[in-house]
Amino acid sequence: MKLDNVIAKRRDKTIYRDGDAALKVFNADCPKHGILNEALNQARVELTGLNIPKVREVITIDGKWTIVSDFIEGKTLMQMWQEHPEKLDEYMELFVNLQLEVQSHKCQLLGRLKDKMHSKISASAFPATVRYDLHTTLESMPKHLKLCHGDFNPSNVIITPDGTPYIIDWAHATQGNASADAARTYLTFCLSHNEDIGKQYLRKFCEKTDTALQYVQKWMPIVAASQSVKGNEKEKEFLASWVNVVDYT
Repeated sequence: MKLDNVIAKRRDKTIYRDGDAALKVFNADCPKHGILNEALNQARVELTGLNIPKVREVITIDGKWTIVSDFIEGKTLMQMWQEHPEKLDEYMELFVNLQLEVQSHKCQLLGRLKDKMHSKISASAFPATVRYDLHTTLESMPKHLKLCHGDFNPSNVIITPDGTPYIIDWAHATQGNASADAARTYLTFCLSHNEDIGKQYLRKFCEKTDTALQYVQKWMPIVAASQSVKGNEKEKEFLASWVNVVDYT
């Protein structure tokens, strides 16, 4: 395995290309159970038949856990948006259609979105009264079992040279409510300072799924609270502002 062609660097990992393989090398302090769970999630999602990179093996390189998957040649949808902003509407249509394709599947071996969110809310820094309200609201939401990506954003969609879309990074995949996943995508746009594009996305999602905007809104504080347990302080401050949000405009 060669580690001389860096594709991307993240806070907790570095991704390399070695021929037709992608090597996701995690920092030495990353917990083993999280890495193995990510590989297992990806392998389980493979069973749906969606276009995703297939896991080849999980190994250690210089003491660092590494997930080896297929390398997907192409550009991310985010790169394409940045290069051709005039095609935003076309790319948004593709983006939402891909998310709906994901959510059309079930993957019953995955963990449950509600269980994960309850755990995250419990681990958050919000006062007990706020956590109680969040837990209560979450428990009252409809229990669905759709495949949810957990971090569906344009950087996690790769378009190959022949136009085939692949969806990557299944570390946060769960089975649950599609509108919770839409709320997560919207907040990701906001965190990237693309709130206007986020609103365009959300309108498109609600239109295509015949979902009331207010219903997705109801998920926003829950998703924001569950996401607040990770990320930098600026992100935590922004997400905290959503926990007590009343209206979405």
